Amino acid sequence: MKRSRGFRSKTRKKLRIKRREVFPITRALQEFEIGEKVCIDIDPSFHKGMPHPRFQGYTGEIEGKQGNAYKVGIRDGGKHKVLIVLPEHLKRVV
Repeated sequence: MKRSRGFRSKTRKKLRIKRREVFPITRALQEFEIGEKVCIDIDPSFHKGMPHPRFQGYTGEIEGKQGNAYKVGIRDGGKHKVLIVLPEHLKRVV
């Protein structure tokens, strides 16, 4: 039988919530300005608007807004990529 290779395959440790963390609702309501630096921190309890797990921990810049989500520009290898991510999966870089 062929093994399934879904969107969240091989992410058991990467996408687990440590120490039963409960994410506050303010994380979903946060707003970002264009040009602001953000870190992609995937919240596994929100499936909608989740970027691919390979981008967990990447730092990027807000390039625009698309509906409720933000366009985040990152560098992957030598390429510029734009991810569409909901605010639940983003944190400000201080």
